Amino acid sequence: MALGDLMVSRFSQSSVSLASNHRYDEEDDDCVSSTAHGDSSVPSRRKDSEATTSSIYGNGTEERDATATATSMAYLPQTIVLREVRHNASEASAPLGTSDGIALAPKWRLKERMKTGCVALVLCLNITVDPPDVIKISPCARIEAWIDPFSMAPPKALEAIGKNLSTQYERWQPRARYKVQLDPTLDEVRKLCLTCRKYAKTERVLFHYNGHGVPKPTANGEIWVFNKHYTQYIPLPISELDSWLKTPSIYVFDCSAARMILNAFAELHDWGSSGSSGSSRDCILLAACDVHETLPQSVEFPADVFTACLTTPIKMALKWFCRRSLLKEIIDESLIDMIPGRQNDRKTLLGELNWIFTAVTDTIAWNVLPHELFQRLFRQDLLVASLFRNFLLAERIMRSANCNPISHPMLPPTHQHHMWDAWDMAAEICLSRLPQLVRDPNTEFEPSPFFTDQLTAFEVWLDHGSELKKPPEQLPIVLQVLLSQCHRYRALVLLGRFLDMGSWAVDQALSVGIFPYVLKLLQTTTNELRQILVFIWTKILALDKSCQIDLVKDGGHTYFIRFLDSLDAIPDQRAMAAFVLSVIVDGHRRGQEACLEANLIGVCLGHLKLSRPSDSQQEKFLQWLCLCLGKLWEDFTEAQIMGREANAFKKLAPLLSEPQPEVRAAAVFALGTLLDIGFGSSKSSLENEFDDDEKIRAEEAIIKNLLDVVSDGSPLVRSEVAVALARFAFGHKKHLKLAAASYWKPQSSSLLTSLPSIAKLHEAGNATIVSLHMSPLTRASTESQPVAREARISSSPLSSSGLMHGSPLSDDGIMHDSVSNGAVHQQRLFDNAVYSQCVRSMFALAKDPSPRIASLGRRVLSIIGIEQVVAKPSKTTGRLGEAATTSNTPLAGLSRSSSWFDMHAGNMPLSFRTPPVSPPRTNYLPGLRRVCSLEFRPHLTGSPDSGLADSFLGASGSERSLLPLSTIYNWSCGHFSKPLLSEADDSQEIDTKREEKEKFALEHIAKCQHSSISKLNNNPIANWDTRFETGTKTALLHPFSPIVVAADENERIRVWNYEEGTLLNGFDNHDFPDKGISKLCLVNELDDSLLLVASCDGSVRIWKNYATKGKQKLVTGFSSIQGHKPGARDLNAVVDWQQQSGCLYASGEVSTVSLWDLEKEQLIRSIPSESECGVTALSASQVHGSQLVAGFADGSLRLYDVRSPEPLVLATRPHQKVERVVGLSFQPGLDLSKVVSASQAGDIQFLDLRTSRDTYLTIDAHRGSLTALAVHRHAPIIASGSAKQLIKVFSLEGEQLGRILYYPSFMGQKIGSVSCLAFHPYQVLLAAGTVDSLVSVYTHDNSQAR
Repeated sequence: MALGDLMVSRFSQSSVSLASNHRYDEEDDDCVSSTAHGDSSVPSRRKDSEATTSSIYGNGTEERDATATATSMAYLPQTIVLREVRHNASEASAPLGTSDGIALAPKWRLKERMKTGCVALVLCLNITVDPPDVIKISPCARIEAWIDPFSMAPPKALEAIGKNLSTQYERWQPRARYKVQLDPTLDEVRKLCLTCRKYAKTERVLFHYNGHGVPKPTANGEIWVFNKHYTQYIPLPISELDSWLKTPSIYVFDCSAARMILNAFAELHDWGSSGSSGSSRDCILLAACDVHETLPQSVEFPADVFTACLTTPIKMALKWFCRRSLLKEIIDESLIDMIPGRQNDRKTLLGELNWIFTAVTDTIAWNVLPHELFQRLFRQDLLVASLFRNFLLAERIMRSANCNPISHPMLPPTHQHHMWDAWDMAAEICLSRLPQLVRDPNTEFEPSPFFTDQLTAFEVWLDHGSELKKPPEQLPIVLQVLLSQCHRYRALVLLGRFLDMGSWAVDQALSVGIFPYVLKLLQTTTNELRQILVFIWTKILALDKSCQIDLVKDGGHTYFIRFLDSLDAIPDQRAMAAFVLSVIVDGHRRGQEACLEANLIGVCLGHLKLSRPSDSQQEKFLQWLCLCLGKLWEDFTEAQIMGREANAFKKLAPLLSEPQPEVRAAAVFALGTLLDIGFGSSKSSLENEFDDDEKIRAEEAIIKNLLDVVSDGSPLVRSEVAVALARFAFGHKKHLKLAAASYWKPQSSSLLTSLPSIAKLHEAGNATIVSLHMSPLTRASTESQPVAREARISSSPLSSSGLMHGSPLSDDGIMHDSVSNGAVHQQRLFDNAVYSQCVRSMFALAKDPSPRIASLGRRVLSIIGIEQVVAKPSKTTGRLGEAATTSNTPLAGLSRSSSWFDMHAGNMPLSFRTPPVSPPRTNYLPGLRRVCSLEFRPHLTGSPDSGLADSFLGASGSERSLLPLSTIYNWSCGHFSKPLLSEADDSQEIDTKREEKEKFALEHIAKCQHSSISKLNNNPIANWDTRFETGTKTALLHPFSPIVVAADENERIRVWNYEEGTLLNGFDNHDFPDKGISKLCLVNELDDSLLLVASCDGSVRIWKNYATKGKQKLVTGFSSIQGHKPGARDLNAVVDWQQQSGCLYASGEVSTVSLWDLEKEQLIRSIPSESECGVTALSASQVHGSQLVAGFADGSLRLYDVRSPEPLVLATRPHQKVERVVGLSFQPGLDLSKVVSASQAGDIQFLDLRTSRDTYLTIDAHRGSLTALAVHRHAPIIASGSAKQLIKVFSLEGEQLGRILYYPSFMGQKIGSVSCLAFHPYQVLLAAGTVDSLVSVYTHDNSQAR
């Protein structure tokens, strides 16, 4: 058991006694005092619900004793969040399924299939007459096509040999047309070749030449035929033969010195002198021997041994093996001709031998040839594949006779490959059984152990192999085994294990030719194969989407729909079936139509209803049901109509509140694709049948559901909402333009008054967001021609009419947006509130904490005519933050107070207000642009000065190219490219690292709790000039490394090693900051910690690799607060992180406290603050996962128990003056009831929450200038900072342990005004940040002495 697990178990046991039924109740609490410093008019409230809520705060000695006992133990939370796949990549980039998702079709798929349509057999034997250049031995090989030519008259023998050879070839390609020429003349060969090419057309022609009765080929590349009277040998140039047969073609030359011909072909194609249009790639040659070699003449071989190997390999191989085996003494060679069975029947001896031979030769070729060459020779053409398998045998046999068969393309030597040993073993087993089988044909056939042994070898490789090792040799054998019913299940299981190793394994399997086999298996009805077949197809389609065409063509989609609808399969397996179906319909209209006809919508919706949302095993299934539905009706009107008729949106809507972000995002995707984009004007008959009113009601319900999740905590979900809103905007852009303009129209006067103001802008590289810039407005004139009306502001005095005339804020400018080419669109409107909320949501997305989603949001706004303008600075200076040369343009004043989309998120309409005074910044060219007609965007975006951040138009300039693309589908597909059967086991390493950190934490916690801290040393152990122009806003000490993290008001973050004095990293939290960072804290601090950065505007961003230079990545980001309090100008957000529960609490100038579950990335509760003032400080108990205390602007405190339906437990006001609470924290250790609170007035109050109206200790630390409070997590020490350049350190009893006034310099310079304080969680170290940009780290005297 890990140390952390042990601590949790101990704490859970001891906390049983703490969890009593005592409540915050005036009647039950004997310690309540009426002399509390706070306002007695704020009573503690008794809630009826507390009778069922177990509070951790008791009032008896039993609880106090238990607490004292528990204090000696440190609580180390075990919760780990934000470690899912969606958090691995940088959130700033779109989570596309690149190499791990659906990729482009790989090279495994053959460019084209080919067939040999015609076979020309030319035999030049001239029986009884030997050629002049050959001296034959005696006895000599005489057998041709397994016929002795001297056993009958020469003409009959020649005819029989030709007929037999034709029959041998027909075994390999029965559908080809065969032409035989026996001892032909030159004219007869020419006519034969021309006839074959004419018949074959574009198919391959095989030309077989037997030259045993003519001289060897010449060095010039000529073969020999006869004259009419057989008195002369006539040369036939290879160039003429090539011109007759053209390509594609394959030549077999069975004659001595056959390589002469191959060399001539090579020269012919290289020199390009041939009249044929084909290349040497379309011309394949098989030659019997090398240039200086003659054919074997030994009687142990046939005279045409090369042809015998190519056309009758089993017979030739067994005869050759028998003569070299120990069995030759007991087996008559003639029995080989009587092997029972058929070659195509694998349940017979002959069929099994042929099956094994095919597996062996395929395996040899697969392991020695490049994959591209293997596919061309062994998979493209059945006859060519058979000849090359048999060619490997010819090489083995003829090399034993000192002949070297040659081919083009050239093959490496294979005659000594170890797989021949497996063949020899199979041949030996066969021959040993042969006599018994011949004597008794009824003897039961016993299968060879060959395939079982090879599958075992493959399984061994799977146990120990990997991508980095040599691929398994047995893949071609696994393919062959799929043909056998008895081995099929085991082979499929092993194949599935192999495919699960990664996309490289899938590519290997597809390259070897597995695809047609698994496609055919979909026609089987065997139940035991269903699950593994679905898994295999999942792996294949995760690599190659193009297989969708083959599946639909063969009706394979019905197999997966049936499996999806079966209830006996587990959800994960049915999720795979849904994935396969989603690929089938992805962008494939025929697939969509086929699945629609097969009632895929009904099946998916039925399972959406049946699946229990609370079941975690259903999450992946629900996700893929949604994605499958979304892909089915994406841009497919008929399916969209059927989906709306089936009330799909009502069944999808509940999934928007699912705890799994992937499920929510998939549901948004399905709802978004159900929206009609509105491209084109034609309607289908089905659409006419579906009432327009029903369509409007359905789409309105969909958009309302989507608006509910526009502020979801997961970027994955919000990006899909942005894409869905873009689709909606295309169908309703004119009405959305009106809704957007209605917010600006009442603000014309405020616009004019804000002209002289200066924008508060943040430099971001060379480009900066400036403002909403209204572009030249286009109107439709009576001639239906656009008239451009400039809405630019000149340097002349401004007037109201000058600004408003023809601008987007005027009635005439907007209303003409509803007119296109003189025709008014009479589309029925939604409720105006829906359009208004849509526009507000679009603006919210445009200022999203995630840069990627903000870009999507701006893209959505561009669809309704609102563009982001990016202007270049006129001149910049070297120092960041200094003012640049002022621009002369008078437009510089027309701007917003922060960024262009900064607005009252919860208080529409938009308002333009005068910005506050801020430090001088670089001047830019701001303004307002409005694009009122997308038809004129190409002109605008074509200009280099248009200032658009992104090019939203494709090369075609079509409207569809403006639509942002969804990412959830491709990203989700990446899941199936990764191993599903086994996960990388790195848990041991993670546990080891965690145990080391836990051990360090426990040791130092014990020191903090038991060591006496007499004084904090005034001299810091480290000083760091952060170089922040606006001073340090907040700081953080890393618990396990000598690292301090600091941030400023401009949201710059810098990380420093205070032991080595080096800057580790620096980066901007946000390109366009507003009010600075309110809090830094670590998430998962006992593991690989993440940096949580909370901004004052409520944005939360979480970074990983934050301490590595240039490697920081945004894990996630979201807006933790929605809306303002009435009259509140800024949010002034405050947050606190609770690792134990995995929850983030956020509040500010709002009426609620938001509770976010970071594991679910979801707002799980909004707790009413029950105060008219804003929340200024939050502290979540690090001991008890449900306790939260909030400090308010009026100096009051409220305690909440988030488990209760009515969470407010206690309200008190410990601070006498009505000043905001600056700092707030539960006291160190495991004490569950004591809180420290500090107000801006300078007083620090110590409260025991069991005595709700009394503070048992007050420290008047500062007089009206307290700016920061820090409470150590475990040591009995607190620190406060003042704007009057002073830090004080106190014990929990109120004793002052130190005052820090000066820096340790020669002149004794005073420290700056204190802006932030932070203790190290496990050591007595204090980090202090000041407005003069310095961060100092202090420790206590005992520590420094050591």
